[in-house]
Amino acid sequence: MTAETIITLRDLRFSYEEGKTVLNGLSLDIPAGTVTAILGPNGTGKTTLLNTMLGLYQPQGGQINVFGKPLASYNRRDLSRLIGLVPQFEEVPFNFSVLEFVLLGRTPHMGLLSMPTDQDFYVVVDMLELLGISDLRERSVQDLSGGEQQMVLLARALAQDPKVLLLDEPTSHLDLSNTGNILKVLKQLAQKRHVSVVFTTHDPDAAILSASQLVLMQAGRVLDAGPLEDVLTTEKLSQTYGTRVEVARVNGRMVALIK
Repeated sequence: MTAETIITLRDLRFSYEEGKTVLNGLSLDIPAGTVTAILGPNGTGKTTLLNTMLGLYQPQGGQINVFGKPLASYNRRDLSRLIGLVPQFEEVPFNFSVLEFVLLGRTPHMGLLSMPTDQDFYVVVDMLELLGISDLRERSVQDLSGGEQQMVLLARALAQDPKVLLLDEPTSHLDLSNTGNILKVLKQLAQKRHVSVVFTTHDPDAAILSASQLVLMQAGRVLDAGPLEDVLTTEKLSQTYGTRVEVARVNGRMVALIK
């Protein structure tokens, strides 16, 4: 049975004002209920792709449909109830506690100038427990480590109660322990919470550890997309990175080795 497609991109084109083409006729289907890794070298357009999927960037050409409707037909509030974003990094200008910061994720569900309800607090506490960071709730976000901040950004996005979660290079600044924690959580979100997860990465091993679907990007185009086992091959990875990358199995697990 073919999985439902939740986001459809067709012939997407995007260029910055200085004329650099970043997305060049990109087409892609994102299936529901999966963890999809968008894999490619730095500078290939992965972050730009996430921002266009969220409606933060307006493409110069092509079409984006979200749950069968044109992206442009959603207002910002309704789209925020469907899609959450975890940026690679975010400067926190105010001295928010973790609890206060994660509560900001409930904004799409609150009326203008309304105060958080008991339900809003319940959702936030649930997200903190899910991610194992309840002990941080009273601490200042500005005082947290990089790994802790990444978990708090994830909690805020999940507090939106989104159907789709987008993450930009979620493990790029983390140590091995925090990387493992984040990737484990992403799999749990898809399997137990039925959240469709899409994340960008330049690290094949991050994709191997968490994703069931894989998208290979190069120079603003999709080279290949589909189930991880079908797409993650020596030939395709080598083409993506422009160097020899061998896919092998070590103790039954796939690994990518630069030759």
